[in-house]
Amino acid sequence: MKIGLLSDTHSRLEQGIFDHFADCDQIWHAGDIGNVETADTLEAFKPFRAVHGNIDGHDLRIRYPKELSFICGGISIYMVHIGGYPGKYPAWLKKKLAYLRPTLFICGHSHILKVMYDKEINTLHINPGACGTHGWHQFKTLIRFSIINKQIKNLEVVELGKRGTIMPEDREPEEENDY
Repeated sequence: MKIGLLSDTHSRLEQGIFDHFADCDQIWHAGDIGNVETADTLEAFKPFRAVHGNIDGHDLRIRYPKELSFICGGISIYMVHIGGYPGKYPAWLKKKLAYLRPTLFICGHSHILKVMYDKEINTLHINPGACGTHGWHQFKTLIRFSIINKQIKNLEVVELGKRGTIMPEDREPEEENDY
Protein backbone atom coordinates (compact mmCIF):
# COMPACT_ATOMS: atom_id res chain seq x y z
CA MET A 1 0.00 0.00 0.00
CA LYS A 2 1.52 3.31 -1.09
CA ILE A 3 0.35 6.46 0.70
CA GLY A 4 0.56 10.11 -0.32
CA LEU A 5 0.49 12.41 2.72
CA LEU A 6 -0.05 16.17 2.65
CA SER A 7 -1.30 18.98 4.83
CA ASP A 8 -2.12 22.67 4.82
CA THR A 9 -3.12 23.03 1.18
CA HIS A 10 -5.18 26.12 2.07
CA SER A 11 -7.34 25.74 -1.08
CA ARG A 12 -4.32 25.40 -3.39
CA LEU A 13 -3.47 22.27 -5.36
CA GLU A 14 -0.74 22.26 -7.94
CA GLN A 15 0.00 19.71 -10.62
CA GLY A 16 3.08 18.42 -8.77
CA ILE A 17 0.84 16.91 -6.10
CA PHE A 18 -0.92 14.78 -8.72
CA ASP A 19 2.34 13.87 -10.45
CA HIS A 20 3.99 12.70 -7.21
CA PHE A 21 0.87 10.89 -5.99
CA ALA A 22 0.04 9.20 -9.33
CA ASP A 23 1.16 5.76 -8.15
CA CYS A 24 -0.21 6.09 -4.60
CA ASP A 25 -3.10 3.91 -3.50
CA GLN A 26 -4.51 6.46 -1.05
CA ILE A 27 -4.08 10.13 -0.15
CA TRP A 28 -4.22 11.28 3.46
CA HIS A 29 -4.64 14.98 4.35
CA ALA A 30 -3.73 16.26 7.84
CA GLY A 31 -6.05 19.29 7.78
CA ASP A 32 -6.40 22.87 6.59
CA ILE A 33 -7.81 21.66 3.29
CA GLY A 34 -9.23 25.10 2.62
CA ASN A 35 -12.39 24.53 0.61
CA VAL A 36 -14.77 21.86 -0.66
CA GLU A 37 -13.43 22.09 -4.23
CA THR A 38 -9.96 21.08 -3.02
CA ALA A 39 -11.41 18.09 -1.14
CA ASP A 40 -13.58 17.09 -4.12
CA THR A 41 -10.57 17.20 -6.45
CA LEU A 42 -8.48 14.99 -4.17
CA GLU A 43 -11.37 12.57 -3.58
CA ALA A 44 -11.92 12.24 -7.33
CA PHE A 45 -8.22 11.49 -7.84
CA LYS A 46 -7.62 8.73 -5.25
CA PRO A 47 -9.23 7.15 -2.18
CA PHE A 48 -8.98 9.95 0.38
CA ARG A 49 -8.86 10.23 4.18
CA ALA A 50 -8.69 13.56 5.98
CA VAL A 51 -9.17 15.47 9.19
CA HIS A 52 -10.36 19.05 9.26
CA GLY A 53 -8.05 21.84 10.32
CA ASN A 54 -8.48 25.14 12.11
CA ILE A 55 -9.07 27.15 8.91
CA ASP A 56 -11.62 24.70 7.51
CA GLY A 57 -15.20 25.95 7.56
CA HIS A 58 -18.37 24.17 8.63
CA ASP A 59 -18.76 22.52 5.21
CA LEU A 60 -15.46 20.65 5.72
CA ARG A 61 -15.91 20.11 9.47
CA ILE A 62 -19.11 18.14 8.90
CA ARG A 63 -17.41 16.11 6.18
CA TYR A 64 -14.13 15.28 7.96
CA PRO A 65 -13.58 14.62 11.67
CA LYS A 66 -11.25 16.49 14.03
CA GLU A 67 -9.36 13.26 14.68
CA LEU A 68 -9.16 9.98 12.85
CA SER A 69 -8.02 6.59 14.12
CA PHE A 70 -7.83 3.67 11.69
CA ILE A 71 -5.92 0.57 10.63
CA CYS A 72 -4.19 0.40 7.25
CA GLY A 73 -1.89 -2.37 6.09
CA GLY A 74 -1.98 -3.90 9.55
CA ILE A 75 -0.70 -0.78 11.38
CA SER A 76 -2.62 1.65 13.57
CA ILE A 77 -2.74 5.29 12.51
CA TYR A 78 -3.96 8.30 14.44
CA MET A 79 -4.32 11.65 12.65
CA VAL A 80 -5.24 15.11 13.91
CA HIS A 81 -4.48 18.58 12.55
CA ILE A 82 -2.96 20.32 15.59
CA GLY A 83 -0.64 17.88 17.30
CA GLY A 84 2.69 19.31 18.33
CA TYR A 85 5.59 16.87 18.27
CA PRO A 86 7.31 14.39 20.62
CA GLY A 87 7.91 16.00 23.99
CA LYS A 88 5.65 18.96 23.05
CA TYR A 89 2.18 17.44 22.68
CA PRO A 90 -0.83 19.28 24.15
CA ALA A 91 -1.96 17.59 27.42
CA TRP A 92 -5.16 16.12 25.93
CA LEU A 93 -3.21 14.63 23.02
CA LYS A 94 -0.46 13.22 25.20
CA LYS A 95 -3.13 11.24 27.11
CA LYS A 96 -4.79 10.11 23.89
CA LEU A 97 -1.51 8.94 22.34
CA ALA A 98 -0.52 7.11 25.54
CA TYR A 99 -3.84 5.30 25.42
CA LEU A 100 -3.95 4.56 21.66
CA ARG A 101 -0.22 3.94 21.12
CA PRO A 102 -0.55 4.14 17.32
CA THR A 103 2.21 2.84 15.10
CA LEU A 104 1.98 6.13 13.17
CA PHE A 105 0.88 9.55 14.42
CA ILE A 106 0.21 12.21 11.78
CA CYS A 107 -0.47 15.91 12.25
CA GLY A 108 -0.16 19.16 10.32
CA HIS A 109 -0.78 22.80 11.31
CA SER A 110 2.79 23.99 12.04
CA HIS A 111 3.84 24.04 8.35
CA ILE A 112 7.09 22.46 9.62
CA LEU A 113 8.12 19.16 8.07
CA LYS A 114 9.03 16.66 10.81
CA VAL A 115 9.63 12.94 10.80
CA MET A 116 10.57 11.80 14.31
CA TYR A 117 10.40 8.64 16.31
CA ASP A 118 8.74 9.04 19.71
CA LYS A 119 10.52 6.50 21.94
CA GLU A 120 8.22 7.20 24.88
CA ILE A 121 5.15 5.78 23.13
CA ASN A 122 6.90 3.76 20.41
CA THR A 123 5.30 5.79 17.60
CA LEU A 124 6.53 7.30 14.35
CA HIS A 125 5.49 10.97 14.23
CA ILE A 126 5.04 12.61 10.81
CA ASN A 127 4.11 16.16 9.93
CA PRO A 128 4.34 16.55 6.14
CA GLY A 129 4.80 20.31 6.35
CA ALA A 130 2.63 22.42 4.06
CA CYS A 131 2.11 22.14 0.33
CA GLY A 132 -0.02 25.24 -0.16
CA THR A 133 1.26 28.71 -0.95
CA HIS A 134 -0.26 30.33 2.17
CA GLY A 135 1.81 30.43 5.36
CA TRP A 136 5.33 31.13 6.51
CA HIS A 137 7.00 27.87 5.45
CA GLN A 138 9.94 28.23 3.06
CA PHE A 139 9.27 25.20 0.84
CA LYS A 140 6.10 23.33 -0.14
CA THR A 141 6.44 19.70 0.93
CA LEU A 142 4.58 16.42 0.94
CA ILE A 143 5.48 12.84 1.86
CA ARG A 144 5.13 9.44 0.23
CA PHE A 145 5.61 6.11 1.98
CA SER A 146 4.61 2.48 1.75
CA ILE A 147 3.13 0.10 4.27
CA ILE A 148 4.63 -3.32 3.61
CA ASN A 149 4.31 -6.33 5.93
CA LYS A 150 2.98 -4.12 8.74
CA GLN A 151 5.97 -1.76 8.46
CA ILE A 152 6.44 1.78 7.15
CA LYS A 153 8.94 1.65 4.30
CA ASN A 154 10.35 3.83 1.51
CA LEU A 155 9.49 7.15 3.16
CA GLU A 156 10.23 10.04 0.78
CA VAL A 157 10.02 13.77 1.34
CA VAL A 158 9.06 15.66 -1.83
CA GLU A 159 9.71 19.39 -2.29
CA LEU A 160 7.36 21.20 -4.65
CA GLY A 161 9.38 24.42 -4.76
CA LYS A 162 9.48 27.61 -2.74
CA ARG A 163 6.29 28.63 -0.98
CA GLY A 164 5.68 31.78 -3.01
CA THR A 165 6.20 30.19 -6.41
CA ILE A 166 3.61 28.86 -8.78
CA MET A 167 4.91 26.16 -11.05
CA PRO A 168 4.65 26.88 -14.81
CA GLU A 169 2.17 24.03 -15.35
CA ASP A 170 -0.16 25.66 -12.79
CA ARG A 171 -0.25 29.12 -14.32
CA GLU A 172 -3.40 30.33 -16.02
CA PRO A 173 -2.92 30.52 -19.80
CA GLU A 174 -2.48 34.05 -21.01
CA GLU A 175 -5.05 35.36 -23.47
CA GLU A 176 -3.89 36.28 -26.91
CA ASN A 177 -4.76 39.83 -27.85
CA ASP A 178 -5.19 41.06 -31.41
CA TYR A 179 -3.90 44.60 -31.27
